[in-house]
Amino acid sequence: MALTSIIKGTGSYLPERVMTNADLEKIVETSDEWIVQRSGIKERHIAAKDETTGMMAIKAAQKAMQAAGVSATDIDGVIVATTTPDRTFPSVAVKVQGDLGIAPCLAFDIQAVCTGFVYALATADNFIKMGQAKCILVIGAEKMSSIVDWTDRTTCVLFADGAGAVILEAAENDRGLAGAGIHSTHLYANGAQRALLQTTGGVSSTGENGVIQMQGREVFKYAVNYMADVVEETLKHNNIDSSSIDWLVPHQANIRIIESTAKKLDMPMDKVVVTVDRHGNTSAASIPLALDEAVRDGRIKRGQMMLIEAMGGGLTWGAALVRY
Repeated sequence: MALTSIIKGTGSYLPERVMTNADLEKIVETSDEWIVQRSGIKERHIAAKDETTGMMAIKAAQKAMQAAGVSATDIDGVIVATTTPDRTFPSVAVKVQGDLGIAPCLAFDIQAVCTGFVYALATADNFIKMGQAKCILVIGAEKMSSIVDWTDRTTCVLFADGAGAVILEAAENDRGLAGAGIHSTHLYANGAQRALLQTTGGVSSTGENGVIQMQGREVFKYAVNYMADVVEETLKHNNIDSSSIDWLVPHQANIRIIESTAKKLDMPMDKVVVTVDRHGNTSAASIPLALDEAVRDGRIKRGQMMLIEAMGGGLTWGAALVRY
């Protein structure tokens, strides 16, 4: 009987402050129409000055633990996907572990920018399938507002803050694709394209965080192509077609990219979880935020098949096929 990783519970956290497109019009030369037309974003949440990625991660984790019915003593792994850690070291994961009272276990951060949560999910799944952990807390958390150039209207209108979390738990599956769990994950990166989406600095280069720089048109082009490729690979790997997918849960970067992926899957948009209009691009946090929302409002139900996919700086991209 095969060992699999099931999503036992989900949780999320969004900062209290909401920044609308009208608010941005007062900061940079832009307009609601321009932002919505190009990205689909109408508003986003921005963390308070003293609110860190770690703090948001912990709040999302607590909700996921409550939903899963697990306590700190049940968890034997913490993996956090983030581009915006509280400190250069130690990791956000060990802060979460320490503050939640989780006993010594594996705990580390993963950095794959917007694809980070898919990378973290795949990593946790492999630990579980190898029998090296039984219950892993997987979090995507970001304070992207801390690395945004608020004078650059092409990027500052896109990014936002938040955190989402899932509890992955080991289970036996003798039903194949009909059974719950993560059925496959597919991860890629192309470092030759790293300059298309990057920051202007870093610890060992400038000694500063730097701010986001993006070649928007090029990133859009590759996002559409890479998403199509990895989605097709996922379906072929599992010997299914798009009709087997109940929900598409994509990275929330741009409504046009999301619509393009749905079209290639021949999926109606009412089967796609969309939060980009209210959350903006929260990088590694966007997928778990969207997932938690759809689970809690009753759209995503137990037994349904989800296709999760993302692309981010690196360039990185990936997908996961999961039966919830």
